[in-house]
Amino acid sequence: MNRSELVVALAERAEVTRKDADAVLAAFAEITGEVVAKGDEKVTIPGFLTLERTLRAARTGRNPQTGDPVQIPAGHGVKVSAGSKLKEAAKG
Repeated sequence: MNRSELVVALAERAEVTRKDADAVLAAFAEITGEVVAKGDEKVTIPGFLTLERTLRAARTGRNPQTGDPVQIPAGHGVKVSAGSKLKEAAKG
């Protein structure tokens, strides 16, 4: 499902216009991005999912073409954890 299909499904399910559903989805994405970028708190939708910023330590990797060691600097990533309701839905 891509973004436009999700917007249509949200609009139908919530009985709102596509424009309103798109605005809510855009606001959700923006707020989630801001919270994760700060890194001091998680975004949690109980039973569905949790998003949080994680720290990746510096490490040594390998150049796949030459096999030479390459230093990879420390950085940040995002951890996404599925909640219980999402896990149950995935089971079928």
